Amino acid sequence: MSHVAFPVVWAIGLLAFLAILAGRLRLLVSARPAGRLDHPGERLRRAVVDGVGQRKFLRGEQPAGIMHALIFWGFVVLLLQVVTLFGRTWDARWHLPGLASGEPLGRVFGILVVAVELIVIVAVLYMLYRRLIAHTPRLFGLPPAEERYRATPHREGVAILVLIALVMLGGLIYDARPDGTAGEIAWWVHGTTILVFLCLLPLTKHFHILTGIPNVLLGKLPPASAERPLAVDRAPAAGLAALDPPAPGLVGVAETAELTWKQVLDTMACAECGRCTAVCPATAGGTPLAPRQLILDLRDRLYHGGGDGPPVSSEAVWSCTTCMACVEACPVGIEHVPTIIDLRRHLVEEGELDPLLQKTLQSFASQGNSQGKSARMRARWTKGLDFKIPDARKEPVEYLWFVGDFASFDERAQHASRTVARVLHDAGVSFGLLYEGERNSGNDVRRVGEEGLFELLVEQNLSALAQADYQAIFTTDPHSLNTLRNEYPAYGLEQPVYHYTELLGDLVARGVIRIRTPLTGTRVTYHDPCYLARYNRITDAPRRLIEATGAELVEMPRHGVDTFCCGAGGGRMWMKDGPETGERPSEERIREAQTLGHLDYFLVSCPKDLAMYSDAVKVVGADFEVAELTVLVERALAAAAAVAPVPVAT
Repeated sequence: MSHVAFPVVWAIGLLAFLAILAGRLRLLVSARPAGRLDHPGERLRRAVVDGVGQRKFLRGEQPAGIMHALIFWGFVVLLLQVVTLFGRTWDARWHLPGLASGEPLGRVFGILVVAVELIVIVAVLYMLYRRLIAHTPRLFGLPPAEERYRATPHREGVAILVLIALVMLGGLIYDARPDGTAGEIAWWVHGTTILVFLCLLPLTKHFHILTGIPNVLLGKLPPASAERPLAVDRAPAAGLAALDPPAPGLVGVAETAELTWKQVLDTMACAECGRCTAVCPATAGGTPLAPRQLILDLRDRLYHGGGDGPPVSSEAVWSCTTCMACVEACPVGIEHVPTIIDLRRHLVEEGELDPLLQKTLQSFASQGNSQGKSARMRARWTKGLDFKIPDARKEPVEYLWFVGDFASFDERAQHASRTVARVLHDAGVSFGLLYEGERNSGNDVRRVGEEGLFELLVEQNLSALAQADYQAIFTTDPHSLNTLRNEYPAYGLEQPVYHYTELLGDLVARGVIRIRTPLTGTRVTYHDPCYLARYNRITDAPRRLIEATGAELVEMPRHGVDTFCCGAGGGRMWMKDGPETGERPSEERIREAQTLGHLDYFLVSCPKDLAMYSDAVKVVGADFEVAELTVLVERALAAAAAVAPVPVAT
């Protein structure tokens, strides 16, 4: 009877699944295009490591990440058993080649299946404990930005876990008693539960079981790490750091119908794990933004017909610092930040932006900088030096220094700029400036969503660069580095671009800069800038510099690509504070450093970080100094000079 009834049940269940899936696929097919077919080898590798290998789940919160990985891998192994059970619908003797119970490989597989089923059951029980007893905060929302998510009953999550447990229990009973009534019942429980589970997938967050790995495969690729300065010709790699330009004739995203298919796939891939929200500085600061809620809001609008009006509140959209922490943390490759910037593009077009930000954008357009100052004042900081920095437009240099706005105009950053200039000059490095020819690189302008102004700044900078004679570019500003290295090549820039820590680290490694007397007894911590570490994967070069000085580096809990944001990125520096209820990100970061015990320096390698943390350390009342990394290098060089033997006159 089962061999007649079950094919009918199987066919009904499969048709229901395909019908539901077709509705989801229609949303993808009707969405805007998004090119994601470059570097197939690297994409496949990342899909295997991050998707199948569950890398981000394994490096996140534990033991939840391990349990999730075990459940996923358990399904991969049990897929073979599912094929066998469904094959026996028509022929009870059917089995996959080599996996018959009496054969050696079949016996090993049988033991493996039982072990996997038991492991998955244990993992499911732990996940149920987190939901029903422990009420893990990350699962139930972080108020106020996720108040709606926190108030959701989350019954579907419990239901899916119960179904997974039933699948495993049915398999266990069938493996123990394949013949007789018990085996028959287990076979039906196992098979029908799988069909129910399959039909529920597209209707719940567990759709990520099918969409997660494809979403990782089709995500933006991180940029390649830089080679040694001037060692080889290197074409900057666009990827995670770059943004998709808006489609012709379309300005940003005003409604869900204007999303790209990758943005639609992002909403379908969300596992609602909350890792994005847990690392978001905007959420921590009490703003209306929570990355998980933003993706779920988009998904709800997509699934329920879109509708008129913006899919996400403008307050949430403008709260983003574009630090990319959410994207870095997401185990299924969701790209929250590019979607937020698309939403911003529409708001900018409609004039829905902070008055202070609007005034700053006008300064960019009229003066080429955020300060609204004359271009002739851009290089005024060099007057504090006892040597003249060459104008790269008038004489050839090896390196062109793209200084950036804050390093040129902010008084604290000007001191750091002079320090960098002295270190390079004393080492005999050939470098020059564009002087008044330089404009803001446009990185933050683009993240604000002002695409037209960004292209204007690119045009002005490329015109100035075309007048200069140089071999490579370096910058002390990670924001400038990001757009020069990853986005200017699309507009014609061919020369390699480096952060100054890469350049100085290379000079130290080659012995051009020699630090003979280490700064023993100096205890420091180092803050990784978001646009250096996450956007461009530059984390080793600054640490090699610190190591060369002999100072003791004490890492903060959040460092490297898992760094925390200062709160200034994405144009937030030029917006008035909103209705935040928490501590500012910069102040939270300083408190994190205080937990390390005595420190002499809180080191930074970004002009914006220098400004943000110099203010935060005063508010918090920390007893260490916020300093630009090169200050440590210059101090080490000065210490060596102080103990150098004095030549004796003859």
